[in-house]
Amino acid sequence: MEQVLNTMKELGRNGLGAPVLLVLMLAMVVVPLPPLGLDMLFTFNISLSLIVLMVTIYAMRPLDFGIFPTVLLIATLMRLALNIASTRVVLLEGHTGTDAAGKVIEAFGEFVIGGNYAVGLVVFAILVIINFVVVTKGAGRVSEVSARFTLDAMPGKQMAIDADLNAGLISQDEARNKREEITAEADFYGSMDGASKFVRGDAIAGILILFINILGGLGIGMLQHDMAFADAMRNYTLLTIGDGLVAQIPSLVLSTATAIIVTRVNSSQNMSSQVLSQLFENPASLGVTSAVIGLLGLIPGMPNFAFLTLAAIGGAATWWLSQRRRQPVAEEAPPEEPETPPEARDLSWDDVAPVDIIGLEVGYRLIPLVDRNQGGQLMDRIKGVRKKLSQELGFLIQPVHIRDNLDLGPSAYRITLNGVPVGEGDIQPERELAINPGQVYGSVPGTATTEPAFGLEAVWIDPDQHDNAQTLGYTVVDASTVVATHLSSLLQQHASELLGHEEVQQLLDTLARTSPKLVEDLVPNTLPLGTVVKVLQNLLEERIPIRDMRSIAETLAEHAGRTQDAGNLTASVRVALGRSIVQHINGLQHELPVIALDPSLEQILLQSLQGTQEGGAGFEPGLAEHLHQALANRTQQQEMNGQPAVLLVAPPVRNWLARLFRHSIPGLHVLAYDEVPDNKQIKVVATVGQAPAGLQQQAAPA
Repeated sequence: MEQVLNTMKELGRNGLGAPVLLVLMLAMVVVPLPPLGLDMLFTFNISLSLIVLMVTIYAMRPLDFGIFPTVLLIATLMRLALNIASTRVVLLEGHTGTDAAGKVIEAFGEFVIGGNYAVGLVVFAILVIINFVVVTKGAGRVSEVSARFTLDAMPGKQMAIDADLNAGLISQDEARNKREEITAEADFYGSMDGASKFVRGDAIAGILILFINILGGLGIGMLQHDMAFADAMRNYTLLTIGDGLVAQIPSLVLSTATAIIVTRVNSSQNMSSQVLSQLFENPASLGVTSAVIGLLGLIPGMPNFAFLTLAAIGGAATWWLSQRRRQPVAEEAPPEEPETPPEARDLSWDDVAPVDIIGLEVGYRLIPLVDRNQGGQLMDRIKGVRKKLSQELGFLIQPVHIRDNLDLGPSAYRITLNGVPVGEGDIQPERELAINPGQVYGSVPGTATTEPAFGLEAVWIDPDQHDNAQTLGYTVVDASTVVATHLSSLLQQHASELLGHEEVQQLLDTLARTSPKLVEDLVPNTLPLGTVVKVLQNLLEERIPIRDMRSIAETLAEHAGRTQDAGNLTASVRVALGRSIVQHINGLQHELPVIALDPSLEQILLQSLQGTQEGGAGFEPGLAEHLHQALANRTQQQEMNGQPAVLLVAPPVRNWLARLFRHSIPGLHVLAYDEVPDNKQIKVVATVGQAPAGLQQQAAPA
């Protein structure tokens, strides 16, 4: 047996398995087979169908047996080739007796149906009806619907993967694997839809082959071999029915396997475990059933023994399941210990708890989300957020300290930075959040809410509405993802507050491994560490990553001899990082669309800045409101056109305008002229700030 398996594996490695199998099928059609060969092949056919059925039962999910459509097609073709080979032997040798086509066909013709061809016809008809009308038709319909819904749900699933990737919950490799799995799932159900048609056609072919063999056998037996009608009818009918049963039973088994695999739901359990865990999870259902069966068994005239025996077995099983459910509760109860008063001791600095740099407080209903022992995934999601932000921003994000807070609502959470709350929300841990990304094709039943990270419209839905919501265009995420995405958004907004002296010193130590002379000349010989920290915080405040620490350090070392002001040094670093800044805004596009200030307004701002000492400009409030409204409208228009909103101004006024509109117009990027790389072509799409003459006169300096 081991030698046979090794030979089959060697054929598979050399790519010869499928060609050899097809050649054998053609040989069965063309070359007459002896009865012993038919016995071996029919036995192999039955064994193959049983193996396929067992694999579908023990598979955790349909994709674990992704080759099933191909196996189903090959098994169907082999069964049809066997039908042709057996038909040849039945018609050629049927006049010699019921063992002419081998022992397997004879056994099914004699033993299974008792040698009565009338009974055989009835049994065969029932098998065909069950296979064709019930199993095959139902499996084909399920395959068709599953394929359709899987294809419709693909865009929503792809968007969910992109959302998890953008939130840092999964890596690029994990996202690629998930996309491949979605594609494989769609291909599988599409193939199953087609393969079920082969099974349906095989059932029809079985009916036709039966009538052809019976009529052909009667004609050959009576005309060529001078047999009596009764003898010919008996021999050929029993052989034909035996042949049909040998083919239809494996066909019914494969049809059943098809129906099982297309109705399976992805799970971490095989089918047997799922049946036991779900069918008998609640002992009450089994208890009520046993009581009803027991009452029926007490009625006179009913089969009392069978009913009462089954009721007793069901009652015993109900009692055993009830005891099993109570057992973990008793084991989990902690032993009571006598309370001992704590030892009196003096206070120390250990009693002064430092504030958490990043904190997450949760209500008591959300504790299972952060408990890995209860299947909570929030800890892993937060770790993914920290990893993604650390790679994007250029420094290590501090750990998130999670604790429960009884002052919060049961399903509420709060995010704190340096002990100060910066965001909070309320989630439903047992449900999923369907987020409207901007365009959906219907509504889903649930509780309307607002997504906490970006303020999008959303609906809390039951998990069984997951696929339906994705089909309608919603992005569906679980409760842990909602909290992790909210945390990621807040950490990006407050990244400058997370960077301190220790983090900057770590960055400099890392840079010193490759550029030791640069770091030695920069800190503390040229600049104090505090100034470097302030420059990096300014960059993060304007959403500029500090990954290119070498360029930042070289720029600081170059300009530190002329100024020690952190604002001026930040402007110089921005110029050095101009290519990275513009690429982050506009990608690799050769042309950069920009919004320009009216020359007269820009001149007013320059003159106003020259007359102040603290880097701030002062001009008439009406003109400021007019400028803000114009920039807000233009930013919205650029975003609707799918283009970035970039305000290009003179270097002296860039920092002041960026701080002025940073929070009021979040989508606006403010760049200085010298921050745009030389290889970028500038296209002015709008000019703003053309205020009425009266306002300009009031704003002009005295």
